[in-house]
Amino acid sequence: MSYASTEQNTIEHRKVYVEVTLKVSPEGNVRPLTITFEDGIVYEIDRLKQRCRAHATKVGGTGIRYTIVVNNHETYLFEDEGKWFVEAKAQSGG
Repeated sequence: MSYASTEQNTIEHRKVYVEVTLKVSPEGNVRPLTITFEDGIVYEIDRLKQRCRAHATKVGGTGIRYTIVVNNHETYLFEDEGKWFVEAKAQSGG
């Protein structure tokens, strides 16, 4: 018997630092608008769902975790002392 979730458990991730375009309100509220990935592709953030302090469980580290939606896909964006990163799927060597 095969389960789809088994494959997901074997996916490795890596921490990728990204460039982020932000909107900051006069009250100091920060809202990320776009992410520029290491290959230069710019992703527009369609929706910000949540902001909280949390651990990056897949790649290590901690900071402010933004739960965002990009191209109908929910993912996390982290801010740690002014540096922004995502948990990207690692390239497989096989």
